[in-house]
Amino acid sequence: MSGGSHRRPTSFDVAERAGVSQPTVSRALSGSPAIAEATRRKVVEAAEALGYFVDERAARLRRGSTGTLAVVVICREGDSASSINPFAYALLGSVCVAASERGFETLVSFQAREADFFGHYQEQGRADGLVVIGTTTNGPAWEYFRSLESESRRVAYWGSPFEELEWVRSDNRAAGRLAVEHLLAAGYRRPCFLGALGTPQVQFTERYEGYAEAMRAAGLEPCLAPTVNAATREEEGRRAARRLIERGPIEHGDIDAVFAACDAMALGAIEAFAAADLAVPQQVGVMGFDDLVAGRFSRPPLTTIAPDPAAAGVALVGAVLDDAGGKLRRRVPVSLIARGSTAR
Repeated sequence: MSGGSHRRPTSFDVAERAGVSQPTVSRALSGSPAIAEATRRKVVEAAEALGYFVDERAARLRRGSTGTLAVVVICREGDSASSINPFAYALLGSVCVAASERGFETLVSFQAREADFFGHYQEQGRADGLVVIGTTTNGPAWEYFRSLESESRRVAYWGSPFEELEWVRSDNRAAGRLAVEHLLAAGYRRPCFLGALGTPQVQFTERYEGYAEAMRAAGLEPCLAPTVNAATREEEGRRAARRLIERGPIEHGDIDAVFAACDAMALGAIEAFAAADLAVPQQVGVMGFDDLVAGRFSRPPLTTIAPDPAAAGVALVGAVLDDAGGKLRRRVPVSLIARGSTAR
């Protein structure tokens, strides 16, 4: 190299230094069994001496793979990064880890506005497939990704509002049953479900169905404290709890616990009960779903049903990369985490 310029070494430079042909360098560095070990060592030593590195992306493309998995996080338009559901971040991290363990890098995009919707990563050769996660409150985003569906696309969705897509979800009915079993074992006798049914958030409805099944199995009538749309899930929970308080069922003994569809709603409910001087867990028990970090530090700490983010990441990556044929429906196991909000 002359004139002080710095040129990146090539496989031809490695071949010249090692005294072999350029194809031999390519085969040696790709691990071909046709190359003798002594030759491979000589090529590796020459490459290291020159500072030559294989262009993995180019090598993968030649093998028909980008080595990349795209991940889209659907957000609510106008939301800041701090207002995105923390579980979405946990799930995103788990997908990245699971992809890395399969030898794939991840390309992450946060999308909220219709002008920014994009899902053609596979068609443009930028990724081998796509994982879509995020809020179901952004209907246009989910409609956009559903409109792209075709047999050749490799896409998996977390909590899709559309049954026909290849989705991965928590075992929500099992969560509802676990919640009722825990509350009854803790001494509560009239637990109520706090959440909305018949919305794009299919997982909430599934949790209610599991709750109702367990209530009837215990000889009890299911109860619903419906939520309505608000700026945040916490506010939805606060408003639903206030309506329960205003109509007087808690004082009159109609209910003595709530199982909220998600932790954020449960935390809002705890705030509303505290404002009304209702003691949690003595007068009313509260539990949620998600195992958000905030719930561990609430007053009292929140009992919750926890999905397994690591298992969810593995399932989503597997749904994209493992070609099993047909649409897959996968459930991620859940577990009970008992804390102070139900410790009578």
